[in-house]
Amino acid sequence: MVAGCTTTNEQRPTNNLGMATISAGATQQFVPVKEIRNGTIILKDGGYRGILICSSVNFGLKSADEQRAITLGFQNFLNTLDFSIQIVVNSRRMDLRPYLALLTEKAPEQKTELMRIQLHEYIEFVRSFTDQANIMTKSFYIVVPHAPRISATKAVSFLGGKKTADMSVTSSFEEDRAQLEQRLALVAGGLAGTGVRALRLGTEEVIELLYRSFNPGELENPIRLDN
Repeated sequence: MVAGCTTTNEQRPTNNLGMATISAGATQQFVPVKEIRNGTIILKDGGYRGILICSSVNFGLKSADEQRAITLGFQNFLNTLDFSIQIVVNSRRMDLRPYLALLTEKAPEQKTELMRIQLHEYIEFVRSFTDQANIMTKSFYIVVPHAPRISATKAVSFLGGKKTADMSVTSSFEEDRAQLEQRLALVAGGLAGTGVRALRLGTEEVIELLYRSFNPGELENPIRLDN
């Protein structure tokens, strides 16, 4: 018994599965994503998000003129935008276990005993090195938003019945997605002037990114999608 608390004889369910279900339901309330369609994130408030994965530029190895050109190019890129963007840097520990497993499978295929010994020593070196040092990998993303506007057709769609309402929602999504695509193309083109390549993430890639972001401790587990 804890001081300041009262106890009752009411019995509460102690089923682990039930507790997990309640916990999962409560957690999902804090996730703003409603669905992902055609690589586009649809938020619960009706907003749209598109994600670009970007390459990196080794700024420190550039000359002074090249650094100045990159800086001015990025400044011009930001000045051309009439909407906000979000730059996300995802830093994670690199998982070298698949690489080590591949090397282990290749060991019996070596033609000489010396090659097998050297490969085994290399595997042990990499394994011990990764245990002692955190080898990190960084990924760079840009999140591009779009807030759809309610059209007059959608506002009065209830007058035409359920079929008309469904058609209005579908057409609205395609129109909003087209405007989001234009923004994504504008951002990708502006980054190209600074030497940064940007590619649009598809549906499966967006799902994987969100899953890894909300479950950072499950990097080794496969992603399970509901059919």
